[in-house]
Amino acid sequence: MKASYLVSVALLAATAMPAAAGEISDGKVKIGILNDQSGVYADFGGKWSVEAAKMAVEDFGGKVQGAPIEVISADHQNKPDIASNIARQWYDTEQVDAIMELTTSSVALAVQGLSKEKKKIDIVTGAASTDLTGKQCSPYGFHWAYDTHSQAVGTGGALVQQGGDSWYFITVDYAFGYSLEEQTAKLVKDRGGQVLGQVRYPLGSTDYSSFLLQAQSSGAKVIGLANAGLDTSNSIKQAAEFGIVAGGQRLAALLFTLAEVNGLGLQAAQGVVLTEGYYWDRDDKSRDFANRFFKRTNRMPNMIQAGTYSAVSQYLKAIDKAGTDETEAVAKQLHEMPVNDVFTANGKVQADGSMVHDMYLYQVKKPEESKRDWDYYTYLATIPGDQAFMKAEDSGCPLVTK
Repeated sequence: MKASYLVSVALLAATAMPAAAGEISDGKVKIGILNDQSGVYADFGGKWSVEAAKMAVEDFGGKVQGAPIEVISADHQNKPDIASNIARQWYDTEQVDAIMELTTSSVALAVQGLSKEKKKIDIVTGAASTDLTGKQCSPYGFHWAYDTHSQAVGTGGALVQQGGDSWYFITVDYAFGYSLEEQTAKLVKDRGGQVLGQVRYPLGSTDYSSFLLQAQSSGAKVIGLANAGLDTSNSIKQAAEFGIVAGGQRLAALLFTLAEVNGLGLQAAQGVVLTEGYYWDRDDKSRDFANRFFKRTNRMPNMIQAGTYSAVSQYLKAIDKAGTDETEAVAKQLHEMPVNDVFTANGKVQADGSMVHDMYLYQVKKPEESKRDWDYYTYLATIPGDQAFMKAEDSGCPLVTK
């Protein structure tokens, strides 16, 4: 009886210990892609991000430290409670080692909080709120493709520079919208402009007429769309019906990607200025990845999907370098390793978990300017990473000491 008890205690102690160097827990590495696959952000990331994650695993060779790599996915329906329940099940019963993508800021913040509690890695490519690397940062949490600060500096900064010094915001009513409006409004005011007002609406609305009419009657030079996905597409489509741009006001699509341009079409989207961290036709490396992605999906990737490929690739590189999938060791490598891949060159992870990299300002082409399918953007400017992203010491992250 005593011997049996001692063996049981030894087994419990062994299972409680982190994986030693050169070991992979549970004999495999399991990555969960948790995002919106059926709602307003389904094209923004969706099943296309899952494909990008699978491509990263295949390009890595399917194994790390001799252990197989598995990708699973689920639709969180843009609901933090559903996302948290899925993430908890993944961590507690399905041996998931890391969760990534996490479109929708309220979802990402909830899952990052749970991941911190469980001491698991999360890498956000789909959500935007700077709170992820600010007051709700985590030693195991990383923000990869873009954030609300980079979008405000890029699109907002460009329009203010062009004379758009009075703004009215149409803002989706949850954490992402608040953050995007706050970051852009601060930039506008810092550069001598003014905010004339704002209106908030529930995620997934289909009728924007009253919001657009309020913005139109404000007389603001720029109407800032602090939204994304189908919400942005529908806002732009209905703004055209009211003749807002024809009347002299400008629309600022503060988070607008290749996926939404494709869905909206060049006729409706032409002239929109936007900021992305990746464009498929930027260079040879981006074109090579995009063409391979196209063969699988019949579409070109946006920065969310390419960013997911980058995040999964870097996570696997970190495990390989650490010689283990133990969270503390992997997080250390993620903070230290430079990011050089199809998504970016010389990216660096700050102490707050933000991956700093160059962002790019584009304008959507007129239909007659496009030479082939998916030829949608005219390059305007590069925004260096140290300007696009907030410095760690200014982020408000309690892990960072000034």
